Amino acid sequence: MTRSTANFNDRNDLISKVPQATAIFWMVKILATTVGETGGDALSMTLDLGYAVATLVFLAFFVITLTLQVRSDRYHPAIYWAVVVATTTVGTTMSDFLDRTAGLGYVVSSAGLLFAVLLILAAWRAVAGRIEYQNIVRSRDEVFYWLTILVSNTLGTALGDFTATSLGLGFERGALVFAGLLVLVAVAWRVGKRIPVSVLFWAAYVLTRPLGATLGDTLTKPHEDGGFALDRITASLAILGALVVIVALQHWRGTRIAARPVQ
Repeated sequence: MTRSTANFNDRNDLISKVPQATAIFWMVKILATTVGETGGDALSMTLDLGYAVATLVFLAFFVITLTLQVRSDRYHPAIYWAVVVATTTVGTTMSDFLDRTAGLGYVVSSAGLLFAVLLILAAWRAVAGRIEYQNIVRSRDEVFYWLTILVSNTLGTALGDFTATSLGLGFERGALVFAGLLVLVAVAWRVGKRIPVSVLFWAAYVLTRPLGATLGDTLTKPHEDGGFALDRITASLAILGALVVIVALQHWRGTRIAARPVQ
């Protein structure tokens, strides 16, 4: 998914603080959202801390990782993806708190969070004159970028639960629905000319969250609920391990390419 602004991004790779939206990026993003779902449930349910306490724990992790990200002067894979995982875990527990503890339900919370995402993007465009997704250099864009990610990941959890539970599709069919919607966005990214790339990027970003959430629930929910009943902690560690390996290999490959002498 790199339809446009190729030359523009080539000039800014060294200063942009976020990775390019390649196929590997989306693969890691889905893994990050899946581990956010299983990890959030592991802390709030398996360890029985509750949604409020688990949200505070993950929020502290988010603040720490985001501080490191903001203070960095370039893209650091480990820091960047740690912040993304933090937003997915916070999003999971925060959504569950709104849906269940606060009693808003999946429909109300999904609608409210969707409105919040659209409001943030509209404010971003009004303040900066455009919505960024890849060339994040200025502090203003970075604030909007991470705020959008945090709220969209919370929205994704609510949407995943809404589709699986309220609509009665179950987790497996819910995952297929969001996977199909992502395919449509990918096609529009490739062949579309009228839809801004930034809009398609953030649409895909929102959709990968409920996809990851439903995949995570499919892995860990009981058999009677349509899941595979895997241990939440074990599943979280396995998915996190796969994420770390892919990011490390990609970084190693990028370092080798950068070190090659110019012909």
